[in-house]
Amino acid sequence: MAHTLHPKRARLCVQKRRPAIIPRMKIWRCAIFFCLPLSALASSPPASDPDPAFVRVSPRDPRYFELSDGRPYIPIGLNLIAPSASVDQEGVRQMEQWISALAENHGNFIRLWLSHRFFDAEHEKSGVYDEAIASRIDRVIRAASGKGVRVKMTIEHFRHFFRTEQKWAAKPLHHVSQGGPANDESDFFKGKASREQFKRKLDWYAGRYANDPTIFAWELWNEINAVRAEGWEDWTETMLSELRSRFPRTLVTQSLGSFDTVKVRPKYQWLALLQQNDFAQVHRYLDLGASLEVCHGPVDVLASDAVEELIRLNPGKPVVLAESGAVEPSHSGPFKLYPEDKAGIILHDILFAPFFSGAAAAGQVWHWDQYVAANNLWFQFDRFAQAVAGIDPPSEQFKPLKWTETGLRFYALQGKKTVLIWVRDSENSWTTELAEGKPPRIVEKAFFSLAPLTLPAGKVRVDSYDPWKNQRSEAQLSNGKVPLPAFSRSIVVRIR
Repeated sequence: MAHTLHPKRARLCVQKRRPAIIPRMKIWRCAIFFCLPLSALASSPPASDPDPAFVRVSPRDPRYFELSDGRPYIPIGLNLIAPSASVDQEGVRQMEQWISALAENHGNFIRLWLSHRFFDAEHEKSGVYDEAIASRIDRVIRAASGKGVRVKMTIEHFRHFFRTEQKWAAKPLHHVSQGGPANDESDFFKGKASREQFKRKLDWYAGRYANDPTIFAWELWNEINAVRAEGWEDWTETMLSELRSRFPRTLVTQSLGSFDTVKVRPKYQWLALLQQNDFAQVHRYLDLGASLEVCHGPVDVLASDAVEELIRLNPGKPVVLAESGAVEPSHSGPFKLYPEDKAGIILHDILFAPFFSGAAAAGQVWHWDQYVAANNLWFQFDRFAQAVAGIDPPSEQFKPLKWTETGLRFYALQGKKTVLIWVRDSENSWTTELAEGKPPRIVEKAFFSLAPLTLPAGKVRVDSYDPWKNQRSEAQLSNGKVPLPAFSRSIVVRIR
């Protein structure tokens, strides 16, 4: 995540930037699902009572998450970093409203920035914490807990102490001239005084949230490689271990900036394989200023490619597209075509493509306020939840497959008992629909061959789910082929 105080998030003063993923594979998947009642979605309990189970990496299949009582958990949500409002009650109320909107659409995950000015308890002096500000975090956690929503807590995001650019990323209070422990940014990571003070900060958080199952994970830093300093790699290894000692039942992780250039691949490889890092995250955006060509094209392609970059490393842990969206060139602002995307095609592709490429979660969009909330796109989270309802990824031992057939990309998950396929119309994209104003075509009389798949033994049932119509239908196999009902943009198929 490369954030800057720009149009990308003019209201929140956080913007994304560099690192993206490199183009790959041209095989595509299709999604075919059979949907169970949403009451079967163990990942999104509607009850107001807090769920006592923690999220963990599944011992049944370490590529996926589950709850500590063995129930499956597929994170479905977004970056909900902070409110647009700055006043205490108004800001908390806005967060509560957003969380409610997400939960009503069977979302079960958000990400907070504890270092955002609205939630930053360490805002007056390094090492001193404001209880009044901390109470805002408490209230948001309570709101999430009551709605069955888990929270990833990002501890820091600053990139420098004093520079004039990216003022949202400055934190001068840690400099010795302001009473802090560090002589410069490198000293913050390498110096003993700074490290000890950061550990005390972790102690402070542990005193409040160490035994809270609402916390999905603790994330040390947002895009730590964006800090122009030495020593952050060793600091990351050390502090992930420190987090683990304080939060033994909660996942711990770290993040890097957008994977939009080959230059970041070595750092992504290092972090994905780092033992202390419980799950591998990647950030990537639709960005016409990115050096990687894949970042200029269809969103499903760039999102799928991002998770495949990490899956190819065989990290033996869950992979998550933890930040995505669309930006003006080189993260100079939020995408100018967002206002045109009333249907949420960008969000749809961000949600579906990663999971159907082998990720452990739906993809997580960034522009929660200027895109999701502004266009009232909360329903898209429900459509993904409907598509995966009743699925237990660890028990299925899914193997991702991709292929193309005339005008269609197929993203499939081959499981022990179930095959899920997300079919994406390759003639429709943000370019055709948003930039050129062409309405999505109706794909009629389409079918696909079962040749790439290994079907469950015995008689199989085939169901389709149209996420744009929120409509299900049954299909019949015919000579090794599956006929698809008429659809636009995408459809999901489930074979079981």
